Amino acid sequence: MSAWRSPPPTFPRLILLSSLMGGGCEPAPTQEVPGRVALEFVNAMRRVHGDLEAGKAAYNLMWQPARKNLEERARRASALSGRELHPGELIVPSWFALRLIPESYEERIDGEWAQVTLTDASGQSSNARLVLEEGKWKVALELPALSAIRSRIDDE
Repeated sequence: MSAWRSPPPTFPRLILLSSLMGGGCEPAPTQEVPGRVALEFVNAMRRVHGDLEAGKAAYNLMWQPARKNLEERARRASALSGRELHPGELIVPSWFALRLIPESYEERIDGEWAQVTLTDASGQSSNARLVLEEGKWKVALELPALSAIRSRIDDE
């Protein structure tokens, strides 16, 4: 006589079992923390020199007015260069002070706005403003205004 064995669990039984056990997973947060977004932005900006992926990352963390500004700059530069440029390629690091390497942050949230104070090891700090756009925190970086496009008037 052979010992009786239970059949292997089928796929539906495994799903039910894992849903009952909970799997130890926490639900994903609905929004990121503004301080972490500010740190991520600073890290991307420190790598932006010639690194397209870092430029894209920094671009994606900016608020809509800055992204629109960079999109127009990329459109103009693409027309002049003859190749398609990503808006992240037009980021000028001097627009953002990179004088400190933050190690910690404090944040103050007031509705859809947040102020994050980034502090380095020596105690120097810098402030960043962030805004909540479509459920995600974005860095409210003020970029220089675009100059108007001038057209030449032919004298005839």
